[in-house]
Amino acid sequence: MQTPQEFYSSQIEEKSANLAQIKKRLLLLSLLRLGVFCVVGFAMYLTFANTPLFVGILVGGLILFIFLVVKHTGVTYKKEWCKKLLALNKDELKVLNGQRDHLFSGEEYKDDTHAYCNDIDLFGEGSFFQYINRTALETGRNTLAFLLKENVINKIQIKQEAIKELAAIPKWRQDFSATASLVKTEVSAKKVIKWLQDYQPFVPKIMQWMPIVFSILSVIFFTAYFLDFISGYVVFGWFLVGLAISGAYLKKVNTLSAHTAQIQSTFQQYYKLLSKIEAQEFSSQLLSEKKVSIIDKTKNASSILKQFSKRLDALDQRNNMLIGVLANGFMLRDLKQSLLIEQWIATYKDEVNTWFKAITFFDSYNSLGNFVFNHPKYVFPIINNNDVIIDSKQIGHPLLNPNKVVRSDFSIAKETFFIVTGANMAGKSTFLRTVGLQIVMANLGLPVSAEKVNYSPIKLISSMQTSDSLTDDESYFFSELKRLKYIVEAIKQDEYFIILDEILKGTNSTDKAQGSRKFIDKLVASKSTGIIATHDLSLCDAANEYEEVKNYYFDAEIVNNELYFDYTLKKGICQNMNASFLLKKMGIVN
Repeated sequence: MQTPQEFYSSQIEEKSANLAQIKKRLLLLSLLRLGVFCVVGFAMYLTFANTPLFVGILVGGLILFIFLVVKHTGVTYKKEWCKKLLALNKDELKVLNGQRDHLFSGEEYKDDTHAYCNDIDLFGEGSFFQYINRTALETGRNTLAFLLKENVINKIQIKQEAIKELAAIPKWRQDFSATASLVKTEVSAKKVIKWLQDYQPFVPKIMQWMPIVFSILSVIFFTAYFLDFISGYVVFGWFLVGLAISGAYLKKVNTLSAHTAQIQSTFQQYYKLLSKIEAQEFSSQLLSEKKVSIIDKTKNASSILKQFSKRLDALDQRNNMLIGVLANGFMLRDLKQSLLIEQWIATYKDEVNTWFKAITFFDSYNSLGNFVFNHPKYVFPIINNNDVIIDSKQIGHPLLNPNKVVRSDFSIAKETFFIVTGANMAGKSTFLRTVGLQIVMANLGLPVSAEKVNYSPIKLISSMQTSDSLTDDESYFFSELKRLKYIVEAIKQDEYFIILDEILKGTNSTDKAQGSRKFIDKLVASKSTGIIATHDLSLCDAANEYEEVKNYYFDAEIVNNELYFDYTLKKGICQNMNASFLLKKMGIVN
């Protein structure tokens, strides 16, 4: 079985070769177009005096040239798609080698009022979101951020099976992502759906048959002209009649065309994405349900969306002056295409939201599948409902270098509180973030960095990185009090795993110790579960009064006048603090 590195390297080699072949085809098509243009131009020059032959060569040359343009456009799309696949695999190798700066940070998803996201480095530079996000669509990116912040504990095993299945089909995931990345979104999917819902038709019903009749009559006039039954003035007069009819609706058609031009790329790519979902067999419950949501009783959603994409593209061709003027004058083309678009909107506007949601789901879940594929040694938590909330063997933080991370065993029962003490830089805060992130990952259905995990699902809430607010004129201390009140109110409504890091930092040490102890008493009385890290050793006395409170610590030792950390969680109370030593070591004090 290939490792992730081997897979990405082989894909880079394959896509590089494909890209070289595609570029050769593009060059050939460009030369053919140039050749056709020169040959047709020369032939028209030779037959200028023979009007019927001249027009015939013009029309035939135009058809051939348009055919080559369409072929060139198709091959150009393949080139861009192949380049995206090549870039995807190169990016994955960078990430596996520890380079993440090129990835989207998700800074905009930070939220000071959220239960935990700002405390466990979920968003921003160097965050878990930056590490895991591979979405290609804005809607997919928003959905992934929502899933990370959702804080729900239902259907975890169903999510696990879906993510495992996506992890096992990396080529399909990359194909989907490369296609999605080619969507040139001028307006959001939400605005597209609203526009479809609010659209007011303007084309009269007579246009269901009138363009057909008008086109047939145009063919008759042309035939009569070539057979010398009528003069060219009659044909030109008929042409002006067509332009007059089309011109009566020109303003409304222009408005429709302006709107459809903005959404054209979205539908052009989205039907391809739906087609990829429809073509893939899924066995997991969640993925199968999403696939069923886009399967119509008579037609697949991709076929329906492709039909609309073609109609949008057909209307867009009016911007070609030659096609726009001639086709409107002899075929009433704008009105015909506008009517087809309006008919589609009337029939399917209520289904589009469901189809878009399915695409968004797969775009976001592909990131989760990619994460699993990149971490084959991670383990999926075994979900149960017993008295032990977390029982982890050799847990580590997923964002730390796997070759350097120090792992710990961690087990905590329901309605138990750990007080964790330790020296500065000994690893307390990193450990809290590791536990918090493990809970979020487990609830999302992801595997975690550990040897084995048994998990009884629980929501997460924390207070670790409270900041003051200049905007709201709040002191640091008041902001922290508001955060603690938020936690107290939350645990009245639901069961949470609580993580606290050095609470009440904004007051003096005596007041801090007394207030912190009262807060611990309140948490124990509420039968809560969680961890609090502190430098205040007096809080450890709570373990003497409450069976539910346990003391743990991270140690630091001075060996050969150097500070040494083992970053290992141990039972008991820390006895070695290092602030004085560091002040002297750095020459700050004597």
